[in-house]
Amino acid sequence: MSALLMYCRPGFEKECLAEISAAAAERGCFGWSNLEMHSGFVLFETEQADTAYSLLPSLVFCRDAWPVRQRLQSLNPKDRLSPILSAVEALVAESGVKCFGGVSCEYAEGDAYHATSKFAGKFVNPLRQALRNSGLLTKKENPSLPALRLFFKESSSVLMGVDKPALRSRWPMGVARLKFPPSAPSRSTLKLEEAFIYFLGNDWRQQLENHHTAVDLGAAPGGWTWQLVNHKMYVHAVDNGPMDAKLMETALVDHVQEDGFVWKPKKRVDWLVCDMVEKPARVARLMYEWLHERHADAAIFNLKLPMKKRLHEWQEIKEQLETRIAAEHPDAIFRARHLYHDREEITVYLNLRNQNG
Repeated sequence: MSALLMYCRPGFEKECLAEISAAAAERGCFGWSNLEMHSGFVLFETEQADTAYSLLPSLVFCRDAWPVRQRLQSLNPKDRLSPILSAVEALVAESGVKCFGGVSCEYAEGDAYHATSKFAGKFVNPLRQALRNSGLLTKKENPSLPALRLFFKESSSVLMGVDKPALRSRWPMGVARLKFPPSAPSRSTLKLEEAFIYFLGNDWRQQLENHHTAVDLGAAPGGWTWQLVNHKMYVHAVDNGPMDAKLMETALVDHVQEDGFVWKPKKRVDWLVCDMVEKPARVARLMYEWLHERHADAAIFNLKLPMKKRLHEWQEIKEQLETRIAAEHPDAIFRARHLYHDREEITVYLNLRNQNG
């Protein structure tokens, strides 16, 4: 049986499986999985792995995925390479890919798999060289071509498959390892940076250069505000709590000590961002109303999900927003993702677009 290997945040395996199961069932695709909690991966067993794989862009809790085509067990520690190369030849014949643009040896993110991560990091180099010697791998990495993907749950077994460039995460296994800027007030700034990169795409910096004003609701101490200021935006930072002193010295921050659910700007701004610890449905309604009433052009916001009803809560919010969007703003962009820097929350991007005037 084929399968879809999916990566998620450790602890979110149930949500990842439930989401793909529901989405796949709508396409007449069914599968199952023996979950390993806190592993950071889900192996969705299905005869229609390609159909399940095509659903990846619509999923929230899956960071990255690829269809499994070969499985090897009981690898000889003295020679793992030979059987893997034989399996690669079978993959080539099946997939029709004559030359891979890249190869990766991957592993589970869960704490129990740290030893395997070290092995995978070492094994990829001899594998890469062997593939190039066989003419199966480009001399230089070519992300426009399909890549060979290997997953080691332990060093004695491997899952293998071929990905599609259009469905591949821009980060290995969907793990966005961004550098924390030392001048930022908190590590939460990385959430917003990852969100900009993920939702806006390769030209995210250029897009932000054209935006000049923003509002940050629940801003203190200023992690998200710092990210906006770093892109030369003037920010209304709304929070009764104290803001970072150095951030205030930039002269690009207006600290508004008011209730984020009540305050509104005098003029429309380019961006609305929000990372308030509030009920997710309430935050979602507020974000939509801001854009619908044309206080802001686009929004990125976090929804703090209840631990026992994460997927259920998100599905209810999604349905409510989609109903309003379909009736009032059919050209809107509405996307969500459980980003690498998110914990018990997901990040949403909303742009109602084509707002007349």
